[in-house]
Amino acid sequence: MTGVTDIAHNAAREAAHEAARIPKQRGDLLLDSAVRYAEERHWDVFPGSWLEAVDGAERCSCERSDCPAPGAHPTRPDWSTQATGSGVAARRLWSKQPRSSILLPTGRTFDALDVPESAGFLALARMERMAMTLGPVTRTPERRMLFFVLPGGSLKVDDLVRKLGWSASAIDLVARGEGHYVAAPPTRVGGYGAVQWARRPTPANRWLPDAEELISPLAYACGQDAATARAART
Repeated sequence: MTGVTDIAHNAAREAAHEAARIPKQRGDLLLDSAVRYAEERHWDVFPGSWLEAVDGAERCSCERSDCPAPGAHPTRPDWSTQATGSGVAARRLWSKQPRSSILLPTGRTFDALDVPESAGFLALARMERMAMTLGPVTRTPERRMLFFVLPGGSLKVDDLVRKLGWSASAIDLVARGEGHYVAAPPTRVGGYGAVQWARRPTPANRWLPDAEELISPLAYACGQDAATARAART
């Protein structure tokens, strides 16, 4: 198990290094990506905050010095009503502010299972060996991985994890459904790097898996990751 964990940690370090090499975010990439998500995947999209250069440093457009997600959060409280699945509307929104982050509301066309990156790599490797059906998966600069599943899946997660002998909160497995959102590539978060695809959206993964199909390998990987972290602290 130590060898598998080391592989996952090495992959995570390589991913972080790769993210650090990403060039400065361009507005045309954001606009084109937002339109593509709406038109090709039929995902609702809405523009979030963006990064601004101030005194040689990047700052969130919200101007909060303690912003928890610089350049990657909603700019208005009614963000859910702003989300659109129209490519034409998305083009209009991002034309107004081309640097806006791309945010996707969960609970509509998909939910997301949010896990630590190291656990996500372990689970992803296991799922691929088992030839499991997977949807898109993102990797964030905060070292998290998000697995897209059918909408409604987030409501089942606590019970499913409990039946496997864990608590979702104890193993850091977070379900994002209605009322939540995720940042989509190529959104950049502060000076940390960009959200990237660990598994890109393709015609082959247009049909998403149910949360129940992924929960066992995800919970197992999160449980192992949590145990490793506890052992390192003692």
